[in-house]
Amino acid sequence: MEKESKFKETIKECLILFWTMFKIGVCTFGGGYAMIAIIQRELGEKKKWIEEEELLDYLAISQITPGVIAVNISTFVGNKRRGVPGAIAATLGVVTPSLIIITVIAAVLTNFADNEYVKHAFAGIRICVCALIINAAIGLIKKSLIDPLTIVVYICVFIVAAFTNFKTVFIILCIIALSIVITLIRGCRKK
Repeated sequence: MEKESKFKETIKECLILFWTMFKIGVCTFGGGYAMIAIIQRELGEKKKWIEEEELLDYLAISQITPGVIAVNISTFVGNKRRGVPGAIAATLGVVTPSLIIITVIAAVLTNFADNEYVKHAFAGIRICVCALIINAAIGLIKKSLIDPLTIVVYICVFIVAAFTNFKTVFIILCIIALSIVITLIRGCRKK
């Protein structure tokens, strides 16, 4: 009897996860970075499923793991809520709207791709996506730059990423190594 009750509770939670992520997937254009603000508002502020620091951690991990950022974050949140079934439900929820939209667009858009209204609509969507990305970036910068050291690291990484051809993966690996060294130094100082 207890197993049946637990199973029903898991199914209910997975449906809630699927529906929540589905709404996030439907309301977002422009990929993972554009979704960050919506994910933060929906999962952090409204549902209280994740803290801001957790979102930053999920975002950091999502950037260095294969796959789409929004899908990775959804998977982490689902896993936190209900383990593997939750991760599957959340992932399916966030990708299902894209699959539906892409299928419809592929079937319909080829007939209207040269239409002026369609071109203007996509131009407007691009502007909205830029605004969403900038909003998310500003929010992440405010939460991440917590002391003088993180500000210096941010400025250095920005300069290297923006003005050199240094590969992003190497920048990330260097920052991981630097973070480990800093953590070890701080740990030794406390002792």
